[in-house]
Amino acid sequence: MDSFHDVVFPIAVSFGATGGPERRNEIVRLTSGRETRNARFARSRRVYDAGTGLRSLADLTEVIAFFEARRGSLHGFRFRDPFDAKSCAAEATPGPLDQALGVGDGTTGRFALVKTYGSGADAYRRPITRPVAGSVRVAVDGVEQAEGADFDLDGGAVVFAPAAVPAPGAAVSAGFVFDVPVRFDAERLSVSLRAFKAGQIPAIPLIEVLE
Repeated sequence: MDSFHDVVFPIAVSFGATGGPERRNEIVRLTSGRETRNARFARSRRVYDAGTGLRSLADLTEVIAFFEARRGSLHGFRFRDPFDAKSCAAEATPGPLDQALGVGDGTTGRFALVKTYGSGADAYRRPITRPVAGSVRVAVDGVEQAEGADFDLDGGAVVFAPAAVPAPGAAVSAGFVFDVPVRFDAERLSVSLRAFKAGQIPAIPLIEVLE
C-alpha cells in the first residue's frame, strides 16, 4: 500500500471506538417480488468512529496531532480494533494452533497470515497484513517454531528458513495479535471545545485500506 505510516493510532482512544465490518451487496427486487443478491466486493471492509473513544481533552489533542502528522487522509496507519484484534477469542491468549495457514509441500516456504470466520464452504478467510511485532507464534504439525531461527515475518506472511520449510502434508498454523490498516475518512476534524466539554463527541471516521 502506498503512503503508509507504520505507527499506531492512540490505543487508549481506539479501545472506546465503535465500528466493525462492512459489506457491499447489490439487491435487485424483481417484478415477481423475489430478490436477486450479488456481492459487489469479495472482501469485507472495516469502518470505525474513533470519536466515541475520546475521554479527555488530552485525548482530543493527541488525535488532532496524529491527524496532522498523517496529513489527514493522505497516509494510512495502524488501528487496534477493540473488538477483533486477535487470532483467538478476545479474552484468550493467541497460540500457535489458532489459525490454519496451509499445508506444506516440501517447497513452499511462504504462508500468508489469515483469520478464518465461520467454517466449511461458507468460511471467510480474512488476510492479515499488519501483525503486531513479537506476537506471532507459528507451528508446523503442532510443533511450535522459533522466530528468527525457523521463520521470519515479511509483512503479513510467515517465511520459513530453507532448513525449516514444511514437509509435504505438514499443517502450518499461527496465532497473533494484529492491527488494521486504516486512514482517516475525512478531510477535516470539526470540534468545538465548548461542545466537547458538554459531552458532544466529535466524529472521527476511519476506514480500512485493503491491501
